[in-house]
Amino acid sequence: MLDLYRLSAAQLAAWLIEHGFAPVHAARLMRYLYRDGVADAAEMTDLPPRLRATIQRDTHLSPLKLMRQTVSADGLTRKFLLGLHDGETIETVLMRYEGRWTACLSSQAGCPLGCVFCATGQAGFRRNLTTGEIVAQAVFVNRTLSKQTRVDTRGQRRESLRNIVMMGMGEPLLNYDAVVAAMDVVCDRAGLAIGGKQITLSTVGVVPGIRRLADERQPCSLAVSLHAANQTDRARLVPAARIWPLDELLDACRYYTTQLGRRILFEWTLIAGQNDSVDHARELASLLQDIPAQVNVIPLNLTSGFDGEPGSHAAREQFSATLHEYGLPVSIRQRRGLDITAGCGQLANA
Repeated sequence: MLDLYRLSAAQLAAWLIEHGFAPVHAARLMRYLYRDGVADAAEMTDLPPRLRATIQRDTHLSPLKLMRQTVSADGLTRKFLLGLHDGETIETVLMRYEGRWTACLSSQAGCPLGCVFCATGQAGFRRNLTTGEIVAQAVFVNRTLSKQTRVDTRGQRRESLRNIVMMGMGEPLLNYDAVVAAMDVVCDRAGLAIGGKQITLSTVGVVPGIRRLADERQPCSLAVSLHAANQTDRARLVPAARIWPLDELLDACRYYTTQLGRRILFEWTLIAGQNDSVDHARELASLLQDIPAQVNVIPLNLTSGFDGEPGSHAAREQFSATLHEYGLPVSIRQRRGLDITAGCGQLANA
C-alpha cells in the first residue's frame, strides 16, 4: 500500500491523476494530513466519496505509536519513544528555544557507525527508516504542538514546528534517499512548509553523501561531527573515519562549500583530556583555515557505554577563545533534556 507521508504535493497530484481524480484535490489532502492532522479518510469530508474510498483501500500513513513521553524538569524538552509497525522503536525529541520549537528527528533505528561516546552507536544498528516514518515524526511533534496554545496580547496563537535537525538516532547520509525525500515533503508549502534553511542535517562524515548533497544542491544546512583534528584521534572517537579518512572528508567539505557557497557547521564534542586543550583548538583552527566554517562546541553528555568526562567550563572557554583568535566563529550548544537523557548522543530507546 502507498504511504501518503512519502509524497509531496506534486507527487500526490500525479497519483491522483493516475487513479482518475482531479489533481486539485492534492492541496486539500495535504491540508488534511499536515495542517489539520487528520489521519482517517472518512473524516476528509470535502473530498469526493470515491476518492475517500480509494485512499482507505490503497494507502496508509506510517503508524507511530506513542510508547512513552518524558518531559524535562524545566519543561523545555520532551522526548517521545515511538513504536514502528514492525515492533522497532525510535526516539524523537522536541525542544523549546527562544521564539521557536525544534524537532530532532531520527533517520535509522539504531546506528551502524559506533561513535564511542554516542548511546545510539553503542546500541548497534537495526534498520533504516522509510521516508514516511521520518515525515511521520515531524507530523507527530507538530500535532503535539497544535494541541497547545499560548496567550499573548493578540489573543491565542497556535504553536508550530519551525526547525528540524536530523540529529536523532542514526546517520542520515547512510539513508540518503529516504532522508532527502522526507525533507522535500516537510518543506512543501502545502504541507508543514518548513524552509530548507530551517533544516540541519548532521553527519559523522559520510563523504559520498556530502558530495551528493552538493551536486544535487540540497537546501538543508550541513553539520559535520568532527571531534578531532587529526586522523589518529578521530578514528579512535569516530570509527567511520577509518572508512572516510579525515583528508577525504575535508576535500568533500571544500567541494560542498565551493559548489553551494555555504558555511559548514563543524560539531566538536568536548571531552576532558582528549580534545579540550588550547593545542587541540589550534590544531582545529589550522585544519579549517581554508573552509568557510563555524564550530559548534558541545559539552559531552554522559552515556553508560563511555567513561569520558565533559570538558570543564574553563577548558570550554579557553578552547572557544582560541578559535576566536584564529578568526573562527564559535557557538556553544545549548544543553537540553539531560535529566531525561534527551541530549546529544543520549538517544537509545531507553
